[in-house]
Amino acid sequence: MTQRKITLDGKEALCQEGETVLDALLREKIDIPYSCQQGACQSCLVRSEDVTPPEASQRGLRAGLCRQKYFLACLCYPEQDMVITRSKLPDYFTEAIVTDKQLLNPETLLLTIECKDPLDFYAGQFVKLKRADGLTRSYSIANSRMHATHLTFHIRRLAGGRFSEWAHQELQVGDTIEVSDPQGLCYYLPERQDQGLLLIGTGSGLAPLAGIATEALHHGHTGPIHLFHGSREMDGLYWIEEMRQLQREYPNFHYTPCISQGDPPAGVARGRANDVALAAIPDLKGWRVYLCGHPDMVNQTKKQAFLNGASMQDIYSDAFHVASSSLD
Repeated sequence: MTQRKITLDGKEALCQEGETVLDALLREKIDIPYSCQQGACQSCLVRSEDVTPPEASQRGLRAGLCRQKYFLACLCYPEQDMVITRSKLPDYFTEAIVTDKQLLNPETLLLTIECKDPLDFYAGQFVKLKRADGLTRSYSIANSRMHATHLTFHIRRLAGGRFSEWAHQELQVGDTIEVSDPQGLCYYLPERQDQGLLLIGTGSGLAPLAGIATEALHHGHTGPIHLFHGSREMDGLYWIEEMRQLQREYPNFHYTPCISQGDPPAGVARGRANDVALAAIPDLKGWRVYLCGHPDMVNQTKKQAFLNGASMQDIYSDAFHVASSSLD
């Protein structure tokens, strides 16, 4: 039986015939990031320090990365011994034009851009937006991947925030902005389509969740999809009618807006979105869970979802860390 020696950070693993580089490293308990193990998330991206990787292991990578010998460990069946490294993935940016700006609520901007080159993204991922002076911030994509060049974002205005204030006040339709390749692991893949999906978000955390819900429905997801969106007060909610229209169109989609302070009007739940969601669906065994928004909500709900029966492999999260005014 042919074996190939894989060396990472001075540690060695023998890759058996029919085994991927990722399989061999995990078997030897050599630490390496990974997630989907199907070449989609690209979290197991590594770089060969010596030999050229097999062509199949570079599926979906940019030509520049292939020339630098980057490859996906989960897709690599090595043909010879390899010395590899966890090199940081460089950012690639493409040009985009601002095509629309609308206020969703007093503090949240709906920004629409048209990219010069198509982006291969998954609903729920985020990109980095960069203005002319190089200032860069990350924002989740709010639309589904049906649109390869058309992207929308929900940009919350932060007091004193350098990027968000600029986007709200100075950025104009027709202006140019740069957008990076998509990143992040909190996204939807069209598999196990009868599985229940629980989506919980606060504030602009609705952006990736709306994209995920739309993507799932587009692919004919048959399992129940429950979206809970929360804010302190009614002014913090938005897209209520759009989500209710989606609910009218798809019988398996359910939408619950929530406020934690004040008296909610009809059709709006009282309480924090995560508390309302877990009270409505206490048994999460077999469910897929998506959590986006405030870090405290995300971390707390991730633990509770696991205790309520969800597998850790089926819990996806994106915590929206708020930078200080001097950094935003």
